[in-house]
Amino acid sequence: MSEPQSIEHCIRGNLETYFRDLDGTDPTGLYDMLVKLVEKPLLDVVMSQSGQNQSRAAEWLGLNRNTLRKKLLEHDLLK
Repeated sequence: MSEPQSIEHCIRGNLETYFRDLDGTDPTGLYDMLVKLVEKPLLDVVMSQSGQNQSRAAEWLGLNRNTLRKKLLEHDLLK
């Protein structure tokens, strides 16, 4: 069985593929795009693992509960 890849390794590989696919075209808004693409699944999984407990999820993420709630609203993840 092979070793699982780290999140960093997966992100690096996907970024290299992204730039290769751009074929020399300059990207725009890359930082904001990546933050949004990573933030939504992060919040979704943490909320699921915490049993939808926002206080627990906020603690795990190192966020203020109000900040977490704002981000959940932004990503349409409130249930």
